[in-house]
Amino acid sequence: MTEEIRSITCIACPLGCEISVQGDNGKITEISGNKCKHGLKYARSEYLNPKRILTTVVRAEGCTLPVISVRTDKPVPKDKIFDCMEYLKSVTAKKGMKIGTVLVKDILGTGADVVVTKKCEG
Repeated sequence: MTEEIRSITCIACPLGCEISVQGDNGKITEISGNKCKHGLKYARSEYLNPKRILTTVVRAEGCTLPVISVRTDKPVPKDKIFDCMEYLKSVTAKKGMKIGTVLVKDILGTGADVVVTKKCEG
């Protein structure tokens, strides 16, 4: 048995509750401290499968700036963030790309697309 207690600051609403999640062998046994149902859902998700939006820059070719900003269109598993960053080192945005252009579809099988967030002007 590997019982653990994890403290999570909820970001689901403006209250910012400190939620305590108790788990045993990867299963939640108790959640406390949330003041709304959104906190319960957030804590469960954060404990079992944490995800984050990835925001970074990639190289730009033929653009005014040497790099442009990009982000994922949905959260990716937290344990895949560094793999995604490594993959994006090999990606280059091209002149003429507009905000919202999909640069990488379904990055590393996460289901998230990487989209351009700055126009690539030359």
